[in-house]
Amino acid sequence: MEIITSRANNAIKNAKKLQQKKYRKTSYLIEGWHLFEEAVAANANIEKIFVIPEQADKVRDYPQAVQVTAELLKDLAESPSPQGVVAVIALPNQQMPEVLTGRFLVLEDVQDPGNVGTMIRTADAAGFDGVIVSEKTADIYNLKTLRSMQGSHFHLPIYQVDTAEALSRLKACQIPLVATTLSEHSIDYREVPKTANVALIMGNEGQGISDLVAQEADILAHITMPGRAESLNVAVATGILLFHIV
Repeated sequence: MEIITSRANNAIKNAKKLQQKKYRKTSYLIEGWHLFEEAVAANANIEKIFVIPEQADKVRDYPQAVQVTAELLKDLAESPSPQGVVAVIALPNQQMPEVLTGRFLVLEDVQDPGNVGTMIRTADAAGFDGVIVSEKTADIYNLKTLRSMQGSHFHLPIYQVDTAEALSRLKACQIPLVATTLSEHSIDYREVPKTANVALIMGNEGQGISDLVAQEADILAHITMPGRAESLNVAVATGILLFHIV
């Protein structure tokens, strides 16, 4: 197995670029053994594996694996104490199909990577069929988002499209739109019917859903809070709503 010790190595330089969204055109980085194992289980296209010598035996059967020093691995990873492996994964080609059926979570301009990852992971846990993210939503291939997803992006499709297009496609497939907002027209979430086909739309942390979503939604819903807190974290609210819908 090749051993790399220099930051000037092209493989290291190319991999490090993937920490920035503008370079993630065809591939992205994952770090840690859990995500690596999820990638293997999902038959993801693993382009390169960087591993520290002490753990090289775990990937000895992969010809794309190379050994790197702990310092180089830490340079490629984002967590302060990386687990010993970083891999380059080919981006999937996930185009939204013409016909949609099932339950979908729609994220409209959710900004925090941790929230985005947690929401996608929760949709996975709730058995949803896919996630749709707007173009202004935090990048799902950000390392923080990936850590929060814990591999859920390998389990269900994630489509990134403009909000207006997403709404149009969902309505064309006769999928009811449930959007969360507090208004005189919203109902308690416990009154939302459970259906096999539905799109739950969650808005931006500070601004909520857009006027367009409010206009196009079939149901506006809110979570009644008997306590004194002004609001819920968007990821927490998503969990409550997702498991109610199923």
